[in-house]
Amino acid sequence: MGITHFRPGPARGMAAMIPDYITRGGLLSGTSLVRFTGVCEIAGGIGLLVPITTFLAGIMLVVFLIAVFPANHFASQHPERFGAAAIPFWPRYIAQLVVIAVILVSIVPVPR
Repeated sequence: MGITHFRPGPARGMAAMIPDYITRGGLLSGTSLVRFTGVCEIAGGIGLLVPITTFLAGIMLVVFLIAVFPANHFASQHPERFGAAAIPFWPRYIAQLVVIAVILVSIVPVPR
């Protein structure tokens, strides 16, 4: 998913999902936030594969998933605007919790 943050079409759609209150003030544009989240997803995925960084990468991915949830919630409230990307709130919320749980379980060190 991270690489799609750098493709123009999907990136525009993702930028539109960011609520105005997050980009208000002009410090960060929707496009720059989408690129940043793409870097976070890619770095997190790579981090999970490198044993020395697995735990930290997992924790950071959980923080990331919590941080991006407002955009997912915003999209779920506007299906007419976002179409298939507007996954209804409860399925998205449950899926997000499942992904967080899987990450947390996967980073627990296995006793040797």
